[in-house]
Amino acid sequence: MICAGRRHLVRTLADLAAQQGIRLQTYLNSARHKAPGHPAPISSPGARTLLYDAEQIHAYLTGRPVPPLRTEDDDQEHDDDDLLDRREAAHALGVVPRSWDTYKGHPILTEHMVTAGGVEHWPRGIVHRYRDTRPGRSASTGRPTGSGDQVPRDQLLARTAPLLDADPATTATAVMEHLGVTRNTAQAALTRLRADRIADHVGERPELSPQDAAVALDYPAALARRATVRAAAVLRARHAAPYLADVAHALHRAGWTTTPAAPAVQHPADDHVVAVLLLDADHAPAPALVWDERHGWRTATSRRHPLTRGAALPPQGDGIRHLATGTTPPPDALTAALRA
Repeated sequence: MICAGRRHLVRTLADLAAQQGIRLQTYLNSARHKAPGHPAPISSPGARTLLYDAEQIHAYLTGRPVPPLRTEDDDQEHDDDDLLDRREAAHALGVVPRSWDTYKGHPILTEHMVTAGGVEHWPRGIVHRYRDTRPGRSASTGRPTGSGDQVPRDQLLARTAPLLDADPATTATAVMEHLGVTRNTAQAALTRLRADRIADHVGERPELSPQDAAVALDYPAALARRATVRAAAVLRARHAAPYLADVAHALHRAGWTTTPAAPAVQHPADDHVVAVLLLDADHAPAPALVWDERHGWRTATSRRHPLTRGAALPPQGDGIRHLATGTTPPPDALTAALRA
């Protein structure tokens, strides 16, 4: 068991060997980790990968008393944030580890699984929550398979935001239970909200990285990975907004759009930025333009569906032209390329 708040102190045998300046095989051959008085592993008995606590190891190597840690066998009250490995989680459910290998695919468990020292772990509270809601214990949560969402799409973020306000660590499972939506819908809403709030926080404190901002907002790392990736893309989109607005005005001056409005950016895969400008004038040289932060501008053959699946870059030909050079050509160079 990894006690709550001590994940950063987890060390493997390879870490111990490196700390003592020797090769791992030499360390294993000398069996230093089996010497009398050496701290016991914090991994469960019989675990294939042995894990240790860095604070205990440092005390041992410097000749100081080794501080005790709680174990699964202690009578002390356990913490819901303790991290349990495969054997410990199986024990909490009263099943064999092989059965756990099947159960761990449940969404609530995959969502909260973390890796420490190369070993999968799950928070004790999440394991208990799964135990208490397994079939035969109580009714399952969320929407039945194949059913639709009960919240209109345009209301989803507004309805999800108060749940995130009340608990920065709220999960997709909790959103499913409160709103009656599918897991994918709940997860997408939380990712978008967390990403926007992380980006806002970085905007207020530019010295922070998205990861730093997530910590400042009390978003658990396991729940904020996708959000920090999307937040970085949101920040790049905000940086690109003035340029996209200039392009929109240039195309309007050329008479190819009926409005100079800047295009709304999109994040089709969370980790990059695209934007679409519809050329809605009758004599426009193309139905639409697509800007991709990785590839720059291209024409599109459809106003209704200008983006390909996943915003993949289509090859030139059949109405597709890659325009100008670079990812942010000057607006005048872009209009000249369209006229050519």
